[in-house]
Amino acid sequence: MDKKENNKSIFKSPYMFLVPPLLFYLFFWFFPVLISLIQAFTSIDGGFSLENFRMMFQDDLFAEAFFNTLIFASVSIVLQFILALSLALLINRKFKGSKMFLFIMLIPMAIPPSAVGILWNTGLIQTGWINSFLSITGVQNLMELMGIASGPVIWKQATGLQAVFMIILIDTWTVLPSVMIIILAGLQNFNEEYTEAAKVFGASRSQALRHIVLPIIKPTIITALLLRLISGLQVWLISVMIFGFNTVPFLLERIVFYTDQVRTGVYSYKLSVTYSIFVVVLVAVSAFAFVKLTKTKDWSGANE
Repeated sequence: MDKKENNKSIFKSPYMFLVPPLLFYLFFWFFPVLISLIQAFTSIDGGFSLENFRMMFQDDLFAEAFFNTLIFASVSIVLQFILALSLALLINRKFKGSKMFLFIMLIPMAIPPSAVGILWNTGLIQTGWINSFLSITGVQNLMELMGIASGPVIWKQATGLQAVFMIILIDTWTVLPSVMIIILAGLQNFNEEYTEAAKVFGASRSQALRHIVLPIIKPTIITALLLRLISGLQVWLISVMIFGFNTVPFLLERIVFYTDQVRTGVYSYKLSVTYSIFVVVLVAVSAFAFVKLTKTKDWSGANE
């Protein structure tokens, strides 16, 4: 009877709710990553080898893809945090029309990434809606008078860092609402009595924000930025849809390129798998370093 009761208690345990997601991660994340890890250290002959990593590091676009990925993740996370925090603080003041403003700001979040690529791709061509808007508003004439442009801007001819920063702006337009809504949720759960008490003791609005509000909602901010950091290190779709492959390389773009575009059998497969493991390690190390750095940093500025 004791064994039957123990079995019943196990099945009634709340930990049983963890079984479905655990099985999901085992089959759709852990096992594929484990197989990829084995393949990355396996030569074509079937033995242990570092040849795949040597091929990856010798890839003509590896260095540029690695640099572009780091630049994109670093700049986008700072830019999106500043804009998202500013918008969240503005909406949290609950001015007249703030709900409509919030609704408008959330629209880009509802657009699928592929649709975002199509939308901006049609805008960045020479006869696209961006140049039409600049012409209608007179900005085009102003740019020509200032010597910035000598005709309609050919946006898709951008290369190097110019193209990376263009993708950063497009990505910011797309994901800014998701970062803003997380920070806004933290602000709306914040007890305003703390800032009111600070003002009674002579603190300004900026001082209250810096020394009271931000340290209290720090876990919310860290969550939002961590999600953006992980997503930023995996950028590729917008770049490919606007510029195509190889023009503005990113690490994840290299994986897709060697998986779908290069048909060299086992060589392209090995290279794509090796890139995948490299991205997984980069994301894990970056996320761990980010969490450690933000946890040890004093956000209240008490030492200043």
